[in-house]
Amino acid sequence: MYNQEKIIPYGKKEEKVKVVEEMFNNIAPNYDKLNHLMSFDIDKGWRRKAISRLMPYPHDQILDIATGTGDFAILAAKMLRPEKITAVDISEGMMNVGRLKAKEEGVSDTIDFKKEDCTNMTFADNTFDAVISAFGIRNFQDLDKGLAEMCRVLKKGGHLSIVELATPVKFPMRQLFKIYSHIVLPAYGKIVSHDKSAYEYLPATIEAFPQGEQMMDILLKAGFAKAGFKRLTCGICTMFFAEK
Repeated sequence: MYNQEKIIPYGKKEEKVKVVEEMFNNIAPNYDKLNHLMSFDIDKGWRRKAISRLMPYPHDQILDIATGTGDFAILAAKMLRPEKITAVDISEGMMNVGRLKAKEEGVSDTIDFKKEDCTNMTFADNTFDAVISAFGIRNFQDLDKGLAEMCRVLKKGGHLSIVELATPVKFPMRQLFKIYSHIVLPAYGKIVSHDKSAYEYLPATIEAFPQGEQMMDILLKAGFAKAGFKRLTCGICTMFFAEK
């Protein structure tokens, strides 16, 4: 078990996947506003980099894991123009926001939002040309199982592209990020979303999530043939990529 799997929102003792669903349903109405505010909109550039990696490869059928409010799926629809994007999440509250955004952006015909447990998906083996995920996999109850599922539904030769928040490794960014995530983020979360506990949980999972080389090894263990990573913006975010 990885450390972030042991961290459960609100300090509850229930099954993590159920409490994570409850948390994201609670913060869904204000999630986008707070998310972009907290990252100073830099997260949009991270997503673009991750999607750009898929451009040279087949991407007619894309799966967006832990889609949340659909930002990654919507951007992928615009940049890659695939035949279909299946966007999955455990939180209907988050996806309801995503459905409205997809309609406003004119890509609702391309994106199909569907409730799925990402560690036990209903899709057949070898279904998708590409799998993407942004800022969601660190909430998995079972990271190994979730990544193995992503590999299972990906076609042979298909590509995975993930962006995930990380703890910077160098001074002074590491120290500044710790202050920001432990003091500023929970305070903003309390004011904007009225859920301080959720925004204490999120930075805790960032610190506990496997970083860099360790995550690359985990991807290989999950069944991917190749894996790599690239740190972005002084190590605040990491882009992981893999091929089946």
